[in-house]
Amino acid sequence: MKATIWHNPKCGTSRKTLAILENLSDIDLTVVEYLKDPPSAETLARLYRAAGITPQAGLRLRGTDAAERGLPDADDSAVLAAMAVDPILIERPLVETEKGVRLCRPQDVVLEIL
Repeated sequence: MKATIWHNPKCGTSRKTLAILENLSDIDLTVVEYLKDPPSAETLARLYRAAGITPQAGLRLRGTDAAERGLPDADDSAVLAAMAVDPILIERPLVETEKGVRLCRPQDVVLEIL
């Protein structure tokens, strides 16, 4: 099975999710450090649709200025555009497999798509 994780190595939950994936022998894993290689607004929109969540649900509030920028109440396109320019606004980690996409908070959510 192929899996892609949008990963932030500074995030404990992201590291734990990555460890779950790395410990599975049947996973062909791609790790994208999204702070270095940010996904486009289009990619984020596709991932959130596949996960069944809104861009606002994928918005990181803690440790960001998202609230001050009015992003929790902004429309989808504004949130996605902000995330694409400032990827620290992306809540992490996102994992995609052929079984779906999940925002893996807590990390055990990843098991739903393995």
